[in-house]
Amino acid sequence: MLQNLRVQAQRSDAGDPAWGWMSLSWLAVVIGGVYILSAKLSLSLLTPDGVAVFWPAAGVAAGALIAFGPHARWAVVAGTMVATIVANLLGDRNLLSSMVFAVSNAGEALLTAGLIERFFSSPFNLDRLRHVLGLLGAAIIATAVSGIGGTLGFALFHGAPASSFVTWQNWFASDALGIITIAPLIIGLASTTREPPARNETIEGLVALASLVVMSVIVIALPPEPWTTVVPIALLFPVLLWIAARCRPVFAAAAAFIVTLAIVWTTTIGIGHFGDPGLPMADRVLAARAGILAVALCAYVLAALFAERRQHEAAFAESEARLQEALTAGAVTTFVWDVGTRSSQRSANAAQILGFDPRQIFTPNNFLSRVHPDDRERFKALVRGVIPERPAYTVTFRFKHPDGREVWIEETAKAEFDAVGRLVRLQGLTLDVTARKRSEEQQSLLIAALDHRVKNLLGRVAAVAKDMRHGSDSLDDYIRALDRRMQSMAGAHALLSQNRWDGVDLAELVRRQLAPNGTDANTTLGGPNIMLPVAVTQTLAMVLHELAMNAAKYGALSTPHGRVDVNWNREPGEDAAHLSIAWREVGGPAVAASPDCRYGVSIIRDLIPQELGGSVDLSFASSGLCCKMKIPL
Repeated sequence: MLQNLRVQAQRSDAGDPAWGWMSLSWLAVVIGGVYILSAKLSLSLLTPDGVAVFWPAAGVAAGALIAFGPHARWAVVAGTMVATIVANLLGDRNLLSSMVFAVSNAGEALLTAGLIERFFSSPFNLDRLRHVLGLLGAAIIATAVSGIGGTLGFALFHGAPASSFVTWQNWFASDALGIITIAPLIIGLASTTREPPARNETIEGLVALASLVVMSVIVIALPPEPWTTVVPIALLFPVLLWIAARCRPVFAAAAAFIVTLAIVWTTTIGIGHFGDPGLPMADRVLAARAGILAVALCAYVLAALFAERRQHEAAFAESEARLQEALTAGAVTTFVWDVGTRSSQRSANAAQILGFDPRQIFTPNNFLSRVHPDDRERFKALVRGVIPERPAYTVTFRFKHPDGREVWIEETAKAEFDAVGRLVRLQGLTLDVTARKRSEEQQSLLIAALDHRVKNLLGRVAAVAKDMRHGSDSLDDYIRALDRRMQSMAGAHALLSQNRWDGVDLAELVRRQLAPNGTDANTTLGGPNIMLPVAVTQTLAMVLHELAMNAAKYGALSTPHGRVDVNWNREPGEDAAHLSIAWREVGGPAVAASPDCRYGVSIIRDLIPQELGGSVDLSFASSGLCCKMKIPL
């Protein structure tokens, strides 16, 4: 019911106005009914002198205002005022005094809730010590002010037998205790509707409250002997401590309410420690109020302290978990090595990064035994070499996992020394740099390969430029031929770069070399998908370029009806597979039986045998040129 009223009150602040007025009306009725019942409870437990030990109705109104928030203000005020007027008129009070008391009670609740709202965040919970002290301070201020109005009501409209100060004192004490004992319970119940406790916590809290009831009955049943004065503390305090340490503050508020009822009941009917007939009633009431205040504050303070500790532990655990996630994501572990005890501590992710079993103790000797033998002495020398003038070091070494996998570790540490300069502690970070090391190695290999390829390419360019000089009729012919060959080599290089130097598709290479003069109409390509290695690509590109240029100048591609067929296949060999390529020209002009052996022909015949260890069969048939090549892959 409390949850439904709270939800409806919140909806009324921003939802449908009709629904808001209806829900607030129900809230006012409920608050008024509970207020009247609380007042009747207090009036039924009056002392023989007519003094109410505590006034729970004050706690109902203030607690409801704090729990439901400002949007329920006027519903709670209306319920409180109407209930106060009705309760007083049913008694011996007149209408004017009833109205004064109603204004005092409603103003008391408004002032208490206003102070809480002004100085504390919403929603308000008693899970912090400053909140407990804030509620206590707000209750004292509000009841002190409302007590003035109540005292004036008694003085103006009723002939009170006691002095005005005594009347104010009783009003202040009973209302303050009512707020302190009842308001936390309502606030706690409202908080459980927002965040219900776990099932185990609920069961444990109810069992603890039942134990508290049993202990209270035992305390009440004890005879009023001097030796029994310490028994209530010995019986009740452990249970209160149990509730505060293990459960939410709402259970501590319920415990304070149970103890309060027990104290008030024993005081008013005259049994137990607080009902000793040998003591004056004023002393008994004072003792009862002091006991209620002590138990309530003890329960709230303990509950708040334990709640703060649980919050700090949860925040620390969350922070630790995030730190571990960050360390794991970065492949970093932290360590502390205590030289005196020869023990080491590592972060939780060390087992994952270093590969050891987290259930086993990983000592410094275990760690050192897994350092690569070639790096171990250097690592030990750095650790032993730390001195106050040079307390830090950074070292990279190889580390062997239990499964045999080898990783690279970078350790950065700083040493701590005592007053005489002896090493006390070593702490730092261990970083898995395997990926970085592999990247560096790969980069070194790439640089070396690139250097080798550049040297070969420059050498080939120089050789081409030198040998072409003898076969050129003029400087212009020489420049044009050299430019075409450079473009061919650049095209092969571009294909290799596109594939990150992992090889080139043979069909794409042939198509690129035929592109200047060959089309789908005068060329035919056929063969399986074959990826050429880097060395084969560069050499074969030059040979194909010379064949294509000769076909365009003298062969099949120099006439409209000529055609070039290029076919290839992979054939098994003795040591490795061989690539077989056949270049055939048909439909072109007649070919001389023994053409001049110019530079292009020498490239076709000599380059593959010299650089790749393959073979070339170049024949000049009258029907057209035929070139068969075999290249070991």
